[in-house]
Amino acid sequence: MSNIDKQALCIENAFDIANQLYELANNEIECDLFAVTSTNENGTEIEFERPITDLSLEAASTINALLNRLEAAEKRIAEQNAIVAAAEKLVRCKGRYHSELNYRALAKLFGVVTPDLPPLEHENVHYADAAEVEITALRQRIAELEARTVNLPAACADDEYFIDGVFQALRYERDVERAISAAGIKVKGE
Repeated sequence: MSNIDKQALCIENAFDIANQLYELANNEIECDLFAVTSTNENGTEIEFERPITDLSLEAASTINALLNRLEAAEKRIAEQNAIVAAAEKLVRCKGRYHSELNYRALAKLFGVVTPDLPPLEHENVHYADAAEVEITALRQRIAELEARTVNLPAACADDEYFIDGVFQALRYERDVERAISAAGIKVKGE
């Protein structure tokens, strides 16, 4: 018989004895034998009959058994709460006392949320590979851009960019944009 079945049987016995004790309390006691009777068309029938001393001893033992089970259950709950509290404390200690894997295992075991941890290494492999490919492509692009040269037009005093000694900035800007475009670099703006 399992502990759950024993507990259910013990509770059922306690209810039966409690009902018998209520019947005893509601009736006049004339002798040391207690009987519950009912009257019907066949006459008086005895539902049960027991010595009062037996009934009280059984009630006391059933109540003691229930109290012992309750005390044991409360003790187990207190122990489990202490274990959970200790485990949560360990989980919070993270790297100081345990490796990251132990930390993760404890957190998973006790259902503690760990938002401060990055995903495990094997979970990062896909992301790391993709990031490495992207980094390589960006480095190559930077090298290509750095290798390009732009030949800017020279602005001398006797050059076409000066009219009556006044520098013509728009003309020079237009030629700079053309030189940049010729080098393969996009030019945006007004």
